[in-house]
Amino acid sequence: MFVNWMLAHLERIERHNADELEHACRMLLDTVLGGGLVYLGGSGHSLAMVLEGFFRAGGLACVHPLSRPEISPLNGAWPATEAERRSGVAAPVLEAAAPRPGDLVMIFSNSGTNPYPVELAATARSYGLPVIAVVSGPSMAAAPTRAGVKLGEVADLVLDTLTPPGDASYPVDAPRTAALSSLSCVYLWNLLLARMSERAELPLWVSANVPGGDERNAELLARYSERVPVLRTSVMG
Repeated sequence: MFVNWMLAHLERIERHNADELEHACRMLLDTVLGGGLVYLGGSGHSLAMVLEGFFRAGGLACVHPLSRPEISPLNGAWPATEAERRSGVAAPVLEAAAPRPGDLVMIFSNSGTNPYPVELAATARSYGLPVIAVVSGPSMAAAPTRAGVKLGEVADLVLDTLTPPGDASYPVDAPRTAALSSLSCVYLWNLLLARMSERAELPLWVSANVPGGDERNAELLARYSERVPVLRTSVMG
């Protein structure tokens, strides 16, 4: 069954990234427990991971999403592809977020080749911030270089989703559908959350649809909304 193959892929990436997951867990804990923010970035369909990590039940409250309308397919699919390939788009996004020492940037990208994720990582490094990249090693190796270097060369740590070039995975002998990158990224992110929660008390959002959820979330909003304005206001870039 194909579902069993997908499960096998998730087990494979957990084994493959065992050491890197431990390292990433320590980096994230240092940031969270030190009062810093975790900036999540990506472009195109990788923006799904920015949303996955931001303001959701069980997720970290100290997450700052990095985005701007022009890199979202929902604001124009092909224009978003052109924007993520254009140099100079990423730096202002991070600059507007006003990062501080002690913060961390985590960037999701399947191919790790377009200027937007690469320059986002480079800008973060220029601020002295550690960068974790979640990217497909096989896709990154096969993709053309569009930014001089690729994301894996700029990041401090790489988590490899091992998704095949082109992302599609089924049928195995001639893949044309069933992309694995989103599934793999969500799995790795949740593995990190689970590991972190075993080691420390984390600032985690609670579903607004359970008793006490609004009260708990109000505390977190008061704590983080000054540095993460999008928690309370509409932010357009």
